[in-house]
Amino acid sequence: MNFEHTEDRRMLADSLDRFIADQYGFEARDRIARSEEGLSRAHWAQMAEIGAIGALLPEAVGGFGGTGFDVAVVFESLGKGLVVEPFLGALVVGQALAASGSEAQQARVAGLVDGSTLAALAHDEPGSHYEAHRVATRAVRQGEGWRLDGAKAVVALGAQADLLLVSARIGGAIDDAPGISLFLVPGDAPGLMRRDCPRIDGGRVAELTLEGLQLPADALLGAEGEGAALLERATGWGVLALCAEALGAMEIAKRDTLEYLRTRKQFGVPIGSFQALQHRMADLLLEVEQARSAVINAAAAIDGDDRLAREKALSAAKYSIGRIGTKVAEESIQLHGGIGMTWELPLSHYAKRLVMIDHQFGDEDHHLARYIALNAEVAA
Repeated sequence: MNFEHTEDRRMLADSLDRFIADQYGFEARDRIARSEEGLSRAHWAQMAEIGAIGALLPEAVGGFGGTGFDVAVVFESLGKGLVVEPFLGALVVGQALAASGSEAQQARVAGLVDGSTLAALAHDEPGSHYEAHRVATRAVRQGEGWRLDGAKAVVALGAQADLLLVSARIGGAIDDAPGISLFLVPGDAPGLMRRDCPRIDGGRVAELTLEGLQLPADALLGAEGEGAALLERATGWGVLALCAEALGAMEIAKRDTLEYLRTRKQFGVPIGSFQALQHRMADLLLEVEQARSAVINAAAAIDGDDRLAREKALSAAKYSIGRIGTKVAEESIQLHGGIGMTWELPLSHYAKRLVMIDHQFGDEDHHLARYIALNAEVAA
């Protein structure tokens, strides 16, 4: 496997890294994350102009990338800056449109690429716990269109989104894969109520209530009742993105901790000269490299047609990232001492984000169990 990025990817990463360093420093990011809207539309437009959104989506639908390594490069840079803008929503919704959208539906990708449309996935529901097929929201035919009733929980920037990809059940039991459909819902649709609240690691999330939400026939994405496979494919891209984002956050936590060990002195010498701390830091560096290998493996596998190989690589990466990210967060703070816990120090925000990434799209326990189940499928 060639681990060297193409020239285009290197240029994109350099441009995005420079923009984040110059325009999206920690103080600017903190203001954006704690703002009432939870994002900066000006920064979002600038990052779209750089090409960071278009790189997430395939050329066939108007993007100019869309491979696993394109996604990994962009999200690693975003992780370094703790960027809160809705890249994850653009990726997941855009890839779903690319995979199963009609020509008219795929035309909406242009709005994602240029940043004029904010998108979000609305799948998790109150009381659910990472179950991919647990969908209680109902969709029934009404005239020529559809009526949706139900609720969705913790939708990232759900109150700000112009376009929501909503899962709903048209048949089957609450945990069945058959019977799930995906619908494209405008953010201002009558019957959609959105309650906005801050996210613990910055940005905003929303609780969505759908009561008699009326949609036209062409709001259905993909085949009727067969949305489970599309949902798995789309969220797989989200898993890869989160893993790469965590890798970027780990790199900054590692960098800042090394710098602190070099400069903080006790007994007249840098604390980095103490052998016990050197051993802990060496272990941490090895763990971060293992996380990088897991991300590379997932990025290589996600473009393939072998579902089991792809999903195993994604779950393995998410498990590794969850375990290692938590360790990096804990060790970095402990090696800093009490100052590592303070709000003013960027490290505490990186640690918080690493812990929260573990809980998006399934935590390490969930993905370890899923990896075992996927291996059982291979054996069968």
